[in-house]
Amino acid sequence: MFYATMFDRFMSGWGKAEGKRNKFIVACDTYEQAETICRNARLRDEMYNIRITTTKPRQREGQLLTFKTYDQLGSMWKR
Repeated sequence: MFYATMFDRFMSGWGKAEGKRNKFIVACDTYEQAETICRNARLRDEMYNIRITTTKPRQREGQLLTFKTYDQLGSMWKR
């Protein structure tokens, strides 16, 4: 399992993430899937600190974790 992780400026600071940074995490079956997600995230201005890890991210103070799987994402993430 690989995890594509990034912080989302747009979703941070309001709603469930009020007062927190929203960390968007995509669980991927292959490294290639994670690379695809990260490549597309780099095209988006609101995403930053984009990484691939094999360790499942854990909750930290000041963060809201938003988990998705590769299969749950739309085509704009998979180009």
